[in-house]
Amino acid sequence: MQRRHEWRHRETRPVRGARAVVVGTGGIGRETARLLTAAGLDVSVAGSSARTDLELGEVVDSGRLAEHLAGVDYLVNAAPLTDRTRSLVDAEVLAALPPTAHLVNVGRGPTVVEEDLLVALREGRLDGATLDVFATEPLPQDSPLWDAPGVVVSPHMSGDVVGWRGTLADQFVANARRWLDGEPLENVVDKERGYVPGGGTGPPPG
Repeated sequence: MQRRHEWRHRETRPVRGARAVVVGTGGIGRETARLLTAAGLDVSVAGSSARTDLELGEVVDSGRLAEHLAGVDYLVNAAPLTDRTRSLVDAEVLAALPPTAHLVNVGRGPTVVEEDLLVALREGRLDGATLDVFATEPLPQDSPLWDAPGVVVSPHMSGDVVGWRGTLADQFVANARRWLDGEPLENVVDKERGYVPGGGTGPPPG
């Protein structure tokens, strides 16, 4: 409408009271859950195992994600890429979402089966998707995701706010000081799991 210079009043969907499921209990997932809760959404979290988390409350098993999506308005994927999360958001998970739901992927591209997502969007079984990460990056110019209905594409930049390089440098310097002083390091990647367990000290850029 803006491109057509068209002034048309319309109503927008409220977020207060909406239901969101955040996949991922690392720094990005935790911060996302906190911000969505502050905005008035009813937030649930899925992680690598079902458990009670002091900060997040009840965490459901992401391996059984489809069982927890009835009535969900937003599915926010902030999961790392591991053997367990590869192709996590597939046809079964997408089919469990209401047709009014919206998918947000700021985790890793291969955690979403893009072919299944395209089918759901084209058949009107999903309201839309905001995608920051993709199975192939840069997203090829001929990818059907560019023109899929309801899709917003951003080039793997959701964490790259102004000043992120300075924040990253500060984290490096702080960890270097800890290493020199013989203190435990922050944001240590678990080589078995392939990610920083427990969220570290904050979401890393990118």
